[in-house]
Amino acid sequence: MNLITFDVFRTLGIPGVRYIKPDHMFDHLEEIRQADWLLFPEYWQLNSLLYGLGARIFPSPASYYLGHDKVEQTRAFLALCPEHLPATEILGTSPTSLDKAEARFGYPFIAKRIKSSMGQGVSLIESRPALLAHVAEESVLYAQQRLPIDRDLRIVIVGGEMIAAYWRVTPLGGYRANVSQGGHIQEGEIPASAVALAQRLARELGIDHAGFDIAMHDGQPYILEFNRLFGNQGIRDSSKRIGRAIQRVLSASGADRDPDGEPPLRLSA
Repeated sequence: MNLITFDVFRTLGIPGVRYIKPDHMFDHLEEIRQADWLLFPEYWQLNSLLYGLGARIFPSPASYYLGHDKVEQTRAFLALCPEHLPATEILGTSPTSLDKAEARFGYPFIAKRIKSSMGQGVSLIESRPALLAHVAEESVLYAQQRLPIDRDLRIVIVGGEMIAAYWRVTPLGGYRANVSQGGHIQEGEIPASAVALAQRLARELGIDHAGFDIAMHDGQPYILEFNRLFGNQGIRDSSKRIGRAIQRVLSASGADRDPDGEPPLRLSA
């Protein structure tokens, strides 16, 4: 296959890929037209590649469009599986909207910036002054129930295949389990219901490269969000495993997962 990547680090496990710097895209239009697949473009490139050039991209358009904006992502979750979403309000920042959030959640609750990752832009709102300070910098109030948990799951799905699943434990006194925010990775039994939810979301929303963050509460999995670009800290042989999975997606070979006979991840009922 003729493959072009716009992110060399995300495609280290794929042989024979040509790298083009995103900013130089318009200097290489003919090569781009001839490519079978374009890998990991930046978000600003999408419309030019998809609609201007009719190109095929990986990850999928849905992975980009839903992964780019927490409001659109959350609305997709509400449409598909509302019973697996923590109580959430997407509101304006008027006093009436703040009153509505207070009445529904009380304090504390979680507020999220619409476009953020790695736990950045996630705030624990414990009072009205904190809420006012948050909305002073935001045009949308994304408010969510704070689940009584001290860890969550990161489940990595590439092309419908589970590449990795592990727990992320929140630091003492914290409220974010992200490794970049001080959380630490812990191995352990992975609930089968959480894996099934991540695979269902990936399949039905058309997401083919993502890390799904799922909380377990009272035996029920709850989707917190997914990230199209995820960290590799908890993935053994990450470049090799992810690279092979991407190749299977691109070639539609139907190859079985774990071709080297690696043991499956442990699941609990």
